[in-house]
Amino acid sequence: MLHSRAFHRRGRGWFEARMASFGWKRKVGEKVSKSAVQQFEAEAEKAVDDGPSQDPEVDWLHAIKRRREILLEDCAAKSKRLKEEGALLAEHGRHWEAIKKWDEAIQLTPDNPLLYEMKSQVLTILQEVFPAVKAAEMAVKFRPLWWEGWQTLGRAQLNLGEVDLAVRSFQIAIHQCPSERTLWQEDLTWAWRLQKQQTATKEKIRQEEETQKEILNAPELNQDYDFESDEVLAACVAVAERQTRYEELKRTAVIIDAEGNVKNVLTGEEGSADSATPLKEEFVKARGL
Repeated sequence: MLHSRAFHRRGRGWFEARMASFGWKRKVGEKVSKSAVQQFEAEAEKAVDDGPSQDPEVDWLHAIKRRREILLEDCAAKSKRLKEEGALLAEHGRHWEAIKKWDEAIQLTPDNPLLYEMKSQVLTILQEVFPAVKAAEMAVKFRPLWWEGWQTLGRAQLNLGEVDLAVRSFQIAIHQCPSERTLWQEDLTWAWRLQKQQTATKEKIRQEEETQKEILNAPELNQDYDFESDEVLAACVAVAERQTRYEELKRTAVIIDAEGNVKNVLTGEEGSADSATPLKEEFVKARGL
């Protein structure tokens, strides 16, 4: 398991500080939601059912087409307004209100990746990890060649603990925009560190399980001894050493130091995991959050 609570706490500040830098003012799309189209079509059918106009010059097909164009324009304009209102709310820390605005905008322009990407960032701030990943996935689905969308997806996946998926997302982003230094120096570097920590943690768990099995099924316990011989003492020493090793493993935490090195530290002692954990600023710098 990842020791990611420290990472979770330290991600929030960067997102809030950099909220406006992720393109809150970008252009919206021209699609409308299925419900909006159905509402328009219902109105159009009602107009046709009312009977033909008394004016023979009226072109009903042209009128319906024009009405659809007006609907698209209205939806795009309203979606843009809602997007900007949501961005303003997010910048002032009113995150749930911002998400509500963007959900309304998504109903009007459901193929707009910018709305999903902004929503994912705010959901990550709120530690809504699963919805954050889902929103970011929608962003890259509608705009697969957008490196910032992949970056946001990778960060959401890291927050969820899906380190391997996050590494892949950051690599895709780097492939699309290799000149963006933050992808190399912050996002991918931090993901690689967490990947190393994950590997070390799995190895520690494996050692714990093996040592526990050796204690429960110690070969010394299945032998007959002469209690006046040195063999009894040797057997007791062997069992005690395994028990000591197991207790040390249980008290060991896998951490990442300020230089990005994975270390096993005994908790509750002078070099405990808490004292060896980098400062908040060091985590923020390493994560890019």
